Amino acid sequence: MIEDGKYSVLFVCLGNICRSPAAQAVFQRMVDERGLTDRFYIDSAGIGGWHIGDLPDKRMRVHARPRGYELTHRARIVHFSDFEDFDLIVGMDATNVDDLRCKAATPEQERKVVMMGDYIRQFPHHDYVPDPYYEGSEGFELVLDLLEDACDNLLDRIIEQNNISK
Repeated sequence: MIEDGKYSVLFVCLGNICRSPAAQAVFQRMVDERGLTDRFYIDSAGIGGWHIGDLPDKRMRVHARPRGYELTHRARIVHFSDFEDFDLIVGMDATNVDDLRCKAATPEQERKVVMMGDYIRQFPHHDYVPDPYYEGSEGFELVLDLLEDACDNLLDRIIEQNNISK
């Protein structure tokens, strides 16, 4: 159960080994840098259960490390309880968002689901965070660039809409 008074965000991608654990780490660092660590609970999960218990993909960890992100999350699948426990559930692409909305039991739960691409500002040709799994190094770097941009904008929006302060 998530502590009362904390705003909770769940990042979701297909397998919880590339995009969503990276988003979790990026967002956590931004929250920490703003002195809001005790105001947020951040986690990530996957639509599918292929990688449950695994660390993030080694390539994502390798690309994240020089930027200062240590990806230590263990993959898990989205649970129906997540729709009750989290204030916001962020899918990385339209398919993730559609899958999440199908899992939601109520319209209120469905409204908690948003797409990360809606918060991308610096990369106008990207409206979602692409899966780098079958890509080369450039794909992982692009994902991190997109996540740094989107997470910053998402955090601004959450703080503004929920009057969150230190």
